[in-house]
Amino acid sequence: MLKSESKETFNKHVEETKLNSYKFIDKWKNRDDYLKNPKILLQALEEYEEWTSNYGPDGNIGYYYWLKSSLNKTDPKIKAKLNQITDFATKISNDIQFFTMRIAKIPQIHQKTFLKYPQLNKYKHFLENLFDEAKYLLTEDQEKIINLKGPMSYSNWVKMTSSLLSKEEMIILAEDGKKSKKNFSEILGLIDNQKKEIRDSAAKAFNKIQEKYVEIAEHEINSILQDKKIEDELRGFKRPDSERHNSDDIKTEVVDALIKAVSNRFDISKDYYKLKAKLMKVNKLKYHERNVPYGTIEKDYKYSECVDLIDKVLVKIDKEFSNTFKIFREEKRIDVYPQKGKSSGAFCVHGTIKQPTYILLNYTNKLRDVSTLAHELGHGINNEMIKKKQNGLNFGTPTSTAEVASTFIEDFVFDEILKNSNDETKLSIMMSKLNDDISTIFRQIACYKFELELHTKFREKGYLSKDEIGKIFQKHMESYMGTAVEQTKGSKNWWVYWKHIRSYFYVYSYASGLLISKSLQNSYKKDPKYINKIKDFMSAGLCKSPADIFLSLNINISNQDFWKKGLDEVSKLLEDTEQLAIKLGKIKSK
Repeated sequence: MLKSESKETFNKHVEETKLNSYKFIDKWKNRDDYLKNPKILLQALEEYEEWTSNYGPDGNIGYYYWLKSSLNKTDPKIKAKLNQITDFATKISNDIQFFTMRIAKIPQIHQKTFLKYPQLNKYKHFLENLFDEAKYLLTEDQEKIINLKGPMSYSNWVKMTSSLLSKEEMIILAEDGKKSKKNFSEILGLIDNQKKEIRDSAAKAFNKIQEKYVEIAEHEINSILQDKKIEDELRGFKRPDSERHNSDDIKTEVVDALIKAVSNRFDISKDYYKLKAKLMKVNKLKYHERNVPYGTIEKDYKYSECVDLIDKVLVKIDKEFSNTFKIFREEKRIDVYPQKGKSSGAFCVHGTIKQPTYILLNYTNKLRDVSTLAHELGHGINNEMIKKKQNGLNFGTPTSTAEVASTFIEDFVFDEILKNSNDETKLSIMMSKLNDDISTIFRQIACYKFELELHTKFREKGYLSKDEIGKIFQKHMESYMGTAVEQTKGSKNWWVYWKHIRSYFYVYSYASGLLISKSLQNSYKKDPKYINKIKDFMSAGLCKSPADIFLSLNINISNQDFWKKGLDEVSKLLEDTEQLAIKLGKIKSK
């Protein structure tokens, strides 16, 4: 990575990235021999892999300044550098896209010749994906037009809504018991406050803001629905969610099996909310109260304690996992504490296969911070295992399985925390874990179904009013929440701020990742030697489709019975939690 930040250093790295990019582009853009001869295609792909691994469109300089920006969002100098990098990276991306597009359009009659060529085997699935995408590709010029129109027809609309919401401020009851002005993000954060008067005040303000912008959001959502419809028709996608499945390298029948399996077990999420209402001593939870934490978890976890706890778990599971964690710490690739200007939340990030993986936290000594580090570390371990086994074109994880490794580590850390907790604390932790599982699996599948109906109805009618959108939204939220959660006034507009629905059908991946993880956990608990198969999965990257990777582990993710195993794990946690609540006298036995 970079050692200094002088203007000369910046320009040097920019020019190096451009030089190596256009060295490849200029060599291959006017040739077609690699589209006819497998031996020449092998040479071209090896050079393309080298460029992908060492540079990519924005090079080390782009990764470096993106990381700097994550640590300081307010520095205008960093923003300016990032804008410069984005400009040249976008041009490189547009100029180099000819390569994969032309390979994708190799005539079908010749594709088998390339796929059977032994030396191309390391790129086989990369080629299979390109050949499969070919049927949906437009001409090179048309693809460039779609890239160029993207901001006007999609991203500017989405940015407008989120920007308007983020600028809103309202006076609400704050945690100190006094009324004060809070911004949109702060108001959203107080909706889950355990003090009823504070969360009710925040929810009232939140609903007012949503109501204020719902008509604008109506125009925004209809515009991006129209844009999606037009592009799907141009490309030939038959279903609104087909493009997502294609880009995620997952078969539609797999996602359909997941959606059906989870929908058939909405009784789990409904029973959870019934339990929560009983514990909170109300007949029904208000819509905004569904995520309010139950009980208190008083113990603080210093970062050193958190590290020791997680490492203890990793050593038991696999020493390679523990060694990876040690390397992350020794090489200072975990940025731990909050600071002014730093990005909120937490994430694990990687660039190319040659660039180091980093974890960014905002650690505040709470139990959730322990779970967060375990989760992000799972991503990090996944990345490092792929690096050891795969080439640059197979580096990455499909969206459908991206959350498997992260939740696998997180859940085992959760089990360790429970072992050392008293019953009162256990109940609070188990309710917190259930809340996360319900939100990750059942809420996201309800959201997916909402999205699907939204796109389908739009394509039937041509335009949807805010009231129509609100009714569709409430129908699907109620389907997984049941009667224990009241669809209170204003809740019909909560789609306005939900960013996920602007990322078109992405949300299924939260559910698929966690349910696959729970199935693997179950197999490991029965036989610890199963960890070797789990490591094979974690090392596979993009070398095969998710379905084929799991078939090699004797798992058929197209079968609803597979998803039911993960759902049974959530059901068991709910039963155990309910029994503990009865034991403690918090609720009456049925």
